[in-house]
Amino acid sequence: MRLEKYISRLPKPWVFLLVLVFLSNHICQARIRLPRLISDGAIMQQGVPLKIWGWASSGEEVALDFKGGQYKVTANETGMWSMMLPAQEAGGPFTMTFIGSNQIKLNNILFGEVWLCSGQSNMELTMERLQDRFPKEISDSENPMIRQFLVPDQYDFNNPRQDLSEGEWKPVNSKNIFEFSGVAYFFAKEFYRKNKIPVGIINAAMGGSPVEAWMSEEALTAFPDALSEMHAFKDSTHIQQIERADNIRRDAWFENLRNTDLGQIAGAEWYRNDVDDSRWKEMTMPDYWANQGLGEIQGAVWFRKTVMVTEAMLGQSAKLWLGRMVDQNEVYVNGVFVGGIGYQYPPSKFVVPAHLLKTGANTITVRVINQQGKGGFIKDKPYFLATPGDTIDLKGNWKFKLGAKMLPLEGPTFVRWKPGGLYNAMVSPLLNYRIKGVLWFQGESNTAQPQLYYQRFPALIADWRAKWGTGDFPFLYVQLANYMEPSPEPVESKWAELRQAQLNTLSVPNTGMVVSIDLGEWNDIHPENKKAVGERLEEVAEVVAYHRPGSRSPVPGKYNFTKKYVDIWFRLAPEGIQVTSGKEIKYFELSSNGIDFVAAKAVIKGNKVRVWSAEITKPTVLRYAWSNNPENVNFYGKNELPVSPFEIKDDKK
Repeated sequence: MRLEKYISRLPKPWVFLLVLVFLSNHICQARIRLPRLISDGAIMQQGVPLKIWGWASSGEEVALDFKGGQYKVTANETGMWSMMLPAQEAGGPFTMTFIGSNQIKLNNILFGEVWLCSGQSNMELTMERLQDRFPKEISDSENPMIRQFLVPDQYDFNNPRQDLSEGEWKPVNSKNIFEFSGVAYFFAKEFYRKNKIPVGIINAAMGGSPVEAWMSEEALTAFPDALSEMHAFKDSTHIQQIERADNIRRDAWFENLRNTDLGQIAGAEWYRNDVDDSRWKEMTMPDYWANQGLGEIQGAVWFRKTVMVTEAMLGQSAKLWLGRMVDQNEVYVNGVFVGGIGYQYPPSKFVVPAHLLKTGANTITVRVINQQGKGGFIKDKPYFLATPGDTIDLKGNWKFKLGAKMLPLEGPTFVRWKPGGLYNAMVSPLLNYRIKGVLWFQGESNTAQPQLYYQRFPALIADWRAKWGTGDFPFLYVQLANYMEPSPEPVESKWAELRQAQLNTLSVPNTGMVVSIDLGEWNDIHPENKKAVGERLEEVAEVVAYHRPGSRSPVPGKYNFTKKYVDIWFRLAPEGIQVTSGKEIKYFELSSNGIDFVAAKAVIKGNKVRVWSAEITKPTVLRYAWSNNPENVNFYGKNELPVSPFEIKDDKK
């Protein structure tokens, strides 16, 4: 039976429905679609042919009208299409009009330098977190020539995705700047200041992510343990079971805390102003409460402090800065909740409304929740209550009382950090978009097994270059900063070991490294001086990516081991090296067996450094700045950039 006769016998409503379905499917299939990256306000890479791509119905002709010319292509059998745009000079804005069964017009397109900015939280850290450190950068941020595309935080263990689920290009201004990566923004600002060329930032970073999460499945085949883990997480049922168990465990812990915390029981409510705290004990803060006699317990501890507010502080909102707390907190002023922080890393900064303060005694109450390890207030952070009229220092004695003692809460699984997932969802959709290079800030999450980083970090670089297929583009990265409490004696350090892996990666062609061993904070894994990091990255880019004059940190070059001392020369230090304080360089160590190290003396002799120790005969291993936190290093190039930490061994042994 012919189709027309079959349809003619159907009731009219069914015919109408079939026509609607046909038209709907036809229209949906026919509409041309562009990837998220190719959108209004995009910055595209200058100076190279560009791939422009998208989707349409099979066999559909797609045309691009651009700068008076037209480019045409036909979609293949799967609906994919792509065309090559000739190399463009920096500048704009331009419009692009795509014509098929529908029409898409893109406005405000610029051509300039496009950098992919990736890694973990120190790359992800936004200007919002840095606004108190760099207020002028916020107020003077207007620049439509610097734009960011923020890649959504997603993972996929099964397939490399073709497109992103969301995202748009945004120019830097007083509103959007808070979303910008701090490192990427300062890099782009310095580059634009020098070169007056538009800068596009593709921000694809995720806090806590290890290097394996950013590698493709093909690259992971060289690392069977990581590949096996990725395969396990291809099973969505497995993920659901893990996440369900994590949620049940966490919910039960907090439910138990709510039911047992004496400070939250109805009628008690220790945040209230009228609570009698005369019998509460005292603790000197900031500090971990394990150091103040309470012991290393988990649960909830309540703190109260009465401060005297002057009349000059009234009638205006106040800043309440309470440093950083482990792990969570709730903060009250005169019995009113003013804010809380859900995990340990963000600073505890709150605004106290003007009407809450009164002349004379005012009470600040803090409930600190600790899930595992040591809980309390982190030292060497700002603790104050301030208005333009006055400032009250909050360090010193606080009253405290234990609300609830709990067993430690086992941490979550963090499925999103598993191997391959971030590559598939956050990198694969970018591969057709031409970039100048990569800025990378990552490594903290690999310090538990730093020996693996020697192979896996170079493998990631090779993987990304192969996937983009545009040659060995510049790959610039930041060496781990100094962090944790300093040690006066030589120690083994996993952070130092990972820095060595990063240093060794300079052997990979067209790479550059920023040394940040002088930019860290002992008490914060997220040091705030991202301006120096970004500007140092820009200096490295001038040399590596653009082959122009620029400064880099000195790194070890040739060396000579003798029976009494070691001589070492340094590369990337054309102006020479210097000691910035004292006569001898700090943090050199020697060993004769590679196991036992002693502090060594080190002095500059012409264009080399001589290192020795009366305790070591026949040195075989030399280390510099080999610790988690070699605080206040004094060994720099004359370009005022710190020398990289390193370890070298006598290759004659």
